Amino acid sequence: MPSYQLTVNGRTRTVDAEADTPLLWILRDTLGLTGTKFGCGQGVCGSCTVHVDGKAQKSCQTSLKEAAGHSIVTIEGLSKDGSHPVQKAWITEDVAQCGYCQPGMIMSAAALLKRKAHPSDGDIDEAFADHVCRCGTYPRVRKAVKRAAGGVK
Repeated sequence: MPSYQLTVNGRTRTVDAEADTPLLWILRDTLGLTGTKFGCGQGVCGSCTVHVDGKAQKSCQTSLKEAAGHSIVTIEGLSKDGSHPVQKAWITEDVAQCGYCQPGMIMSAAALLKRKAHPSDGDIDEAFADHVCRCGTYPRVRKAVKRAAGGVK
């Protein structure tokens, strides 16, 4: 079985697995980082979103071989204590209901704000177009993104 080096949450790890193994399963099953959720396995729900070199990416659609050599950040690596502005805004705006999709949404929000400090409603809608929240918390997501950007007091 081939070996691959991954840098996850700032720590370099060697992983022995098949090249086409989805990054999602490496994170969850091999590295024990279960904050990244399995939703659809087809890249359409967004629950498995992580950062790869600072960009939001679906880990269920990213192979181990594609991820090797890149910097990966999971929800566990966003902040050690929940102090990231997006995490704080999520709590303040009471976004989560069941919470299952929230790690992926938080990761997409953080990537959006890194790319665009003060996103418009259209920017937010575009960033979350491929996320599915069965609880329908989209209005609170938008408000939390704006709060994290400094637009809501």
